[in-house]
Amino acid sequence: MTPDRAAGLTATARALAGGEISSRALVERTLARIEASQGTLNAFRIVRAEAALAEADAADRELAAGGRAPLLGVPVAVKDDMDVAGEPTAFGCQGEHPVAAEDGEAVRRLRAAGAVIVGKTNTCELGQWPFTEGPAFGATRNPWSTGHTPGGSSGGSAAAVAAGLVPAALGSDGAGSVRIPASWTHLVGIKPQRGRVSTWPRGESFHGITVNGTLARTVADAALLLDAASGNHAHDPHRPPAVDASAAVDRDPGRLRIALSLRPPFTAVPAVLRPEVRDRVLELAEVLAASGHTVEEADPPYGQIGLAFVPRATAGIAERVAEAPFPALLDRRTRGAARMGRLLAGFPLRAARRAEAVLHRRIGGFFQKYDVVLTPTTAAPPPRIGALLDLGGFATDRAMIAACPYAWTWNVLGWPGVNVPAGFTPGGLPVGAQLLGPANSEPLLISLAARLEAQLRWHEKWPPEPVTVESRAVRGRSAPTL
Repeated sequence: MTPDRAAGLTATARALAGGEISSRALVERTLARIEASQGTLNAFRIVRAEAALAEADAADRELAAGGRAPLLGVPVAVKDDMDVAGEPTAFGCQGEHPVAAEDGEAVRRLRAAGAVIVGKTNTCELGQWPFTEGPAFGATRNPWSTGHTPGGSSGGSAAAVAAGLVPAALGSDGAGSVRIPASWTHLVGIKPQRGRVSTWPRGESFHGITVNGTLARTVADAALLLDAASGNHAHDPHRPPAVDASAAVDRDPGRLRIALSLRPPFTAVPAVLRPEVRDRVLELAEVLAASGHTVEEADPPYGQIGLAFVPRATAGIAERVAEAPFPALLDRRTRGAARMGRLLAGFPLRAARRAEAVLHRRIGGFFQKYDVVLTPTTAAPPPRIGALLDLGGFATDRAMIAACPYAWTWNVLGWPGVNVPAGFTPGGLPVGAQLLGPANSEPLLISLAARLEAQLRWHEKWPPEPVTVESRAVRGRSAPTL
């Protein structure tokens, strides 16, 4: 790998532990890559240049003293909905936000594993949409085609990893917000079991539909970051049994019964699977069948699962809007969603929460016949920059559901899902597929994804080098905007 692109998370950690390179040198290269790409990709809302270098120096001293930790000295990024002590958490919104007094639990655990947090990545306003654009920071662009979005809402994290600015990053996923940008940037994206990675200081983010997850170029790197970030705050309401994601990478998943599900779950808006996406997912299904797995078309019994999603999502937005320091600066669509959330925050929200147990039983029964569900991650390739930015609320919802109808159901269930790269459209845009499982099935999904990676070698493909422009400085707290 050239110095212009980050080596993988696992390889970087190994090089640091072996004394082949210093954390200071790695972080300096990382900051240089970010600065050179910011005018083109705009992946970062905040670049912690001075703080990250100080953390790197501390890591080098610990390494020299014989200290060891899984990510000691490794530069990583986190999405700007996660608290980092001393930095604001704007969550895609305009205005000057107060700085966080302490790290969120997931960030605290990354630091405990030795990671150096180089910055916070861009996300759309309150994480609502599958694109990463807005007046607060401009447009974050896809390294595979800068005229297209990397997706959202973890689009900044996806762009940063896909371009090789950092080896891995944390994102969050409330309706596919890790898996969708992973799909559209040719990455592995793990949405773990609810509670696997703490969302504290919120015990439940968006009433339990949002979880924190990982983005990386390889399954092993995504699993390593997941292990480092996993764990609970003392007051977390969801505390699943621990899993060893990294150990699952080398485990044989055995011969599995895989349900290929191409029909989108029911929504009030029609969604049509585009042929260029369908073809790639079918090719992936053929690879799985040729590997000895039983693959047959079957759809989980979703029923009216959307009724269990909308109240939780919109009530969550209403709560975030009520806390916003500058509500007048929020997007009109955000204010509209908050009004809906206030209307649904009573009985409809309670009914949505109660429905989850029924859905667990019904869809859990599907896994008595199948081990894994394979679906497209999205129904369409990534849209062009600006295609959804100025639409009204209803038009945005229609476009969003049409492009991304497959991911959100697993947020209602709280179960794990993994996006894997499935190839490219004829025009060169990335396409992804989801591996979905029942509760606490991360090890199975990771082991299956790792076997696919060994065959398909998707991590060997890189996007074009980002165009280097005359960069505005990224020293200090705020990164430049487009």
